[in-house]
Amino acid sequence: MRVFVASLATETNTFSPVPTDLSAFKAAFYAPPGQHPPTPTLCSAVVPALRSRRADGDFELVEGTCTWAEPGGLVKRQTYEELRDEILEQLRAAMPVDAVVMGLHGAMVAQGYDDCEGDLLSHIRDCVGPDVVIGATFDPHSHLTAQRVRSLDAMNAFLEFPHTDFMERAQQLVDIVLRAARRDIKPVISTFDCRMIDVLPTSQQPLRGFVDRIVALQGTGRILSISLIHGFLAGNVADLGTQVVVVTDNDPDGGEHLAHDLGMEVFGFRGSTRMHTLSPEQAITRARDAIADPATTAPVVLADIWDNPGGGVAGDGTLLLSALIGAGIDNVGIATIWDPIAVAFCKAAGIGARIHLRIGGKAGPGGGDPIDADVEVRNVVDAAWQSFGESRVPLGASAVIRIAGTHIDIIVNTNRTQCFEPDIFSNLGIDPTAKDVLVVKSTNHFYAGFIGIAAAVLYVDAGTHYPSDPKRTRYTKLTRGIWPIVENPHDVT
Repeated sequence: MRVFVASLATETNTFSPVPTDLSAFKAAFYAPPGQHPPTPTLCSAVVPALRSRRADGDFELVEGTCTWAEPGGLVKRQTYEELRDEILEQLRAAMPVDAVVMGLHGAMVAQGYDDCEGDLLSHIRDCVGPDVVIGATFDPHSHLTAQRVRSLDAMNAFLEFPHTDFMERAQQLVDIVLRAARRDIKPVISTFDCRMIDVLPTSQQPLRGFVDRIVALQGTGRILSISLIHGFLAGNVADLGTQVVVVTDNDPDGGEHLAHDLGMEVFGFRGSTRMHTLSPEQAITRARDAIADPATTAPVVLADIWDNPGGGVAGDGTLLLSALIGAGIDNVGIATIWDPIAVAFCKAAGIGARIHLRIGGKAGPGGGDPIDADVEVRNVVDAAWQSFGESRVPLGASAVIRIAGTHIDIIVNTNRTQCFEPDIFSNLGIDPTAKDVLVVKSTNHFYAGFIGIAAAVLYVDAGTHYPSDPKRTRYTKLTRGIWPIVENPHDVT
């Protein structure tokens, strides 16, 4: 048996001013055939999952290109087509194959392609024919289209947000595909459109209990896999929204009934799932009170949830930093402000230099004005990184600057990425536990890494370019009513 595997992924914020071209993929993660590292990455975990199963010796694995770009704006048309065709050419060279496994994100949008994953999967299906098993993993912050479902035999998405289970889900998908390729099972995909869009963190109720229950359902009866597609708020596409996916062993009726029941349960959660957010002023007041309490021995974490490069925005906002400076809180770590120009200036000046520097606020007015300050260059690194589970996430060339007269340490970086783990600080010489306040640019992926070192975690809505309110977002391509844009979308025909 021969199995082909590849990965092409990014998350597209169609409202973002940051374009995504081939250099964005090369800077974040690009592994030609056979060069994928042994550790998994978020969307290409299917590669190490298949490698571990290959040790059983009952199939031959053919690896194609795996690549990922940090979330951003529209993908350049030529970039998508070049990467798609690169993988398709590798697949044709590998033929005949018995199965194809793809690691995808699900929210990639390119110039002229609103459904990149659907286009790629339909090309794969045309290439291999109707009898080859095709499976794919997705990020839950994705879109689900009929074109994708038609092209696939099996699929799943990560269940956890933050995404701590991407390797486990890759292993599940690989198991289903291999069993299907051996004709031991016949996977059937059933879906239900919840007709809603919201933020659905699984680190708190009600999603915590929901995910625990669907995990328990998997493997019972003829249920092979259950997934919740959250949707991606920043995608102006026709299929925006939340959906439930059930994969059964040849039980379409049972799958449809279960997807419907679970989907209506999720619809019942609408409006109750988001993290409680504070204004910068409210968050700073709470942080100041915690700092003044002698019992507080750990930093307060302020999550700047919408200036999050993981959602495709620039991540160079200064609104929260400005508020902290104005409030006189001066023992702070910031991860990160995307500012390649500032990094270049710091590199030229060198470690220990004291320079006047303009920081952040360059991508647009929504994230606040640049901050002009005298700073000390505390560190400069050509290839900084942070962990995300077993993966390494590159920050690119980066610097640590300290605003003069304070202990405010700011990481400025060249590869846009959200904050995942505390080692984003420690890898660059900042002790995160020694700070009174840590500011992280992330919506919820930081949570698993930081909750163990935090006195408190506060979610802050400081405002930025991210379209966080569906009622105010100008979606022009929706083809159906979804909540909260429509109050009762399931009554709409």
